[in-house]
Amino acid sequence: MSMIQVQDALDTILAKINFKGVEKVPLEQALGRVLAEDVVSRINNPPMDNSAMDGYALIAEDIQSATPENPVKLEMVEEIAAGYTAKGVLQPGQAMRIMTGAPIPAGANAVLMQEDTKKDGKIIFCEDKADVEENIRKAGEDVKIGEVVLKKGIPLSPAHIGMLAVVGRSQIAVSQRPIVAILSTGDEILELDETPEGPQIFNSNGHMLAAQIKSAGGLPVYLGIAKDTEKDLMEKFEWALQADIVVSSGGVSVGDYDLVKSSLQKMGQDMLFWKVAMKPGKPLAFGRIGETPIFGLPGNPVSSFVSFEQFVRPSLKKALGCSDLSHKTVKAKLTRTIKKKPGRLHFLSAVVSWTGGEYTVTPAGEQGSGILKSASNANGLLIFPLEADEIKQGQEVAVQLLE
Repeated sequence: MSMIQVQDALDTILAKINFKGVEKVPLEQALGRVLAEDVVSRINNPPMDNSAMDGYALIAEDIQSATPENPVKLEMVEEIAAGYTAKGVLQPGQAMRIMTGAPIPAGANAVLMQEDTKKDGKIIFCEDKADVEENIRKAGEDVKIGEVVLKKGIPLSPAHIGMLAVVGRSQIAVSQRPIVAILSTGDEILELDETPEGPQIFNSNGHMLAAQIKSAGGLPVYLGIAKDTEKDLMEKFEWALQADIVVSSGGVSVGDYDLVKSSLQKMGQDMLFWKVAMKPGKPLAFGRIGETPIFGLPGNPVSSFVSFEQFVRPSLKKALGCSDLSHKTVKAKLTRTIKKKPGRLHFLSAVVSWTGGEYTVTPAGEQGSGILKSASNANGLLIFPLEADEIKQGQEVAVQLLE
């Protein structure tokens, strides 16, 4: 099976990913969840014209000549607090003390902020003029009845939660989170509380993938480490198939002990591809057993990390019904010249900065597939095009911002 291009691989994968489903949650549990309905307001916000600040509701025409040297005197006839309405109708020559958010009384058409007034008992000295509707927030200025305030497919942010509260939604329909089984493979891999000997290493990929899955909105289920035997792999994958999506790391290259592909094929996996024209992350197996998508990611930690970002994260977003499956990508000026061999799309761990009104980007140290330190110091992935062999300092490049 020959290498497949990155975009072709992604298109192939996404075609096999299904939307998980919908559930309702209380508003306090909705942060970060993907909205599964258009939210239509049943109210105006604000419900009535109200004051934008503490001051005096008045008739603008009464104070057009007001200056600090020649203030206009008005009679204060009432005070209005937020949540209450005026008892009377404002008449010419009168003012009503009004607090921020309080409804504008009938007869008034402006609010003069209190800093432009002086008070002596019931007499208000206005030292500045006001325009009609000055400092008045109109009914429905924020939200109108029937307005779609949030569209489905977005991950809910704190501001979105605030908007849902504004329109009175105590419960909201969100996408169900896909359950993602994680399986690490390799006789050399140890759990974190074990003691390594010789070439043995800790299972960084399992924990890193769990964190990536959580950050993408999935529910990770860690199944431990499978040894390099088809028997152990097949037993672990049998458990994994209870999940919505399966992600393994290691065992997908061409070594004698890279048994993931053969184990899955014996279990009936329809293998769609297992090599992608990218670096890091060339060995990547993808297919399905029944309706369950299975990703066989490479074992090198940076390869695993990058492969997840390019293929698994967009897949989880599709399963969640996200309206945008792509990474946020920016154009940035390269701070130093970089080179590579043409033929594969490269993703370089990189540091993106906003400097002088533009993005700049610098590769984050050594770029080996086993050097996780560079990836841990990065906030972006610099995209080095397939057939390019050099990008010079000062040229613009595309950079995926890491979530």
